[in-house]
Amino acid sequence: MRFDTLPEWLAWQENLHFTEVDPGLERIGQVWQRLNLVAALPFKVVTVAGTNGKGSSVAILDSILRASGYKTGTYTSPHLLRYNERIMVAGQACADEAICRAFEQIDQARGDVSLTYFEFATLAAIILFSERQVDIAILEVGMGGRLDAVNLFDTDIALITPISLDHTQWLGTDRETIAFEKAGVIRAIKPVVCSEVPAQSLLSYAEQLEAHAFIAGQDFHYQTQGSVWSWSNGEQNWGGLVLPALAGNYQVQNAAAVLQVVSLLIEQGFEIEPMHINQGLAEVTLAGRFQEVAGPVTHYFDVTHNVQGAINLANLLASTPCEGRTIAVLGMLKDKNASAVAERLNATIDAWYVGGLSGNRGQSGPELSTQIEKTVSDKPVYVCDTVADAYISAKANAKQGDRLLIFGSFHTVESVMLLLA
Repeated sequence: MRFDTLPEWLAWQENLHFTEVDPGLERIGQVWQRLNLVAALPFKVVTVAGTNGKGSSVAILDSILRASGYKTGTYTSPHLLRYNERIMVAGQACADEAICRAFEQIDQARGDVSLTYFEFATLAAIILFSERQVDIAILEVGMGGRLDAVNLFDTDIALITPISLDHTQWLGTDRETIAFEKAGVIRAIKPVVCSEVPAQSLLSYAEQLEAHAFIAGQDFHYQTQGSVWSWSNGEQNWGGLVLPALAGNYQVQNAAAVLQVVSLLIEQGFEIEPMHINQGLAEVTLAGRFQEVAGPVTHYFDVTHNVQGAINLANLLASTPCEGRTIAVLGMLKDKNASAVAERLNATIDAWYVGGLSGNRGQSGPELSTQIEKTVSDKPVYVCDTVADAYISAKANAKQGDRLLIFGSFHTVESVMLLLA
């Protein structure tokens, strides 16, 4: 084996390919053929693409399926604290040893083909899901869809969550172009579920493939009534549903699309009862999505990094009472529109502490401050070298009754969570 430990494997993978992001299926396709494992995957596949709500949708579907007694595999990215979070079987992260064995298998098969960090992870997930004989795999697209490594594997049901502007340097600068990239995960004659009314480019592509599109508000409907909600698509009618155990009213939108996926799985032979749906909704958890850590100064962790996410986060802050100030600890990657994100949140923030993120895509505290200073000019901005420094400074200046909002990137949330561990 090339390396004995998971950290060694990951450090090597980070520098193996000439660039961190290199969309395309040719290289990973070559290696998959050389692995020569199975002609067709031995489990059902649901592929989740979109801009916002992917992680939540994966978590909700996984929770419902596990409550129904199915052995699930989930592949998500990025991770918060441990790489192993990316590859889960039956709700449990795969062990270092299992992931290392999968990496060795891939390394032996690839020969002189260079793979990215994400491509290694994607192949490892499929290998482990096959070994563990999962019933169904839920695969979250990393970026886009058409050229994402996950799209090497044919889906049985595609789920497209709300689409907005993100990763514009790779996916395009308007919603129609980005939606076409997301639509790449759709397969001929296989259903696609849309959490919102999608762009015409996506609908046209689905029609071209004769893939039935199930669209929120048209093919399935939902309504909240206080602490419960109901859902219907004409075939299934589920009432008295508990609200998803994730913060934010928008989680019902995610859950509604997931229930359309559940309805399709029932049509395909899965046995899922209303009691299991309610159990899954009640038990779902997802770190880093308005995750609260109570204390004299309440902490909220959120991985939001685009405009739509910022709007959702601002609404959550506005609807969550706070005695004192709301103090933001912000770190963002270079390719994100920090100014637009800060603009949507500034009305709910009393002070900003910005810090730098390391890595090729990270940006320094001063760079981030320059990006947001015009849109938050009415609020104090404190600039620190790192996110950890920004958090320490913000916490030192917070008083009992204040709250800290740590957000802007998975890396930002990870940096502070590690300090609290």
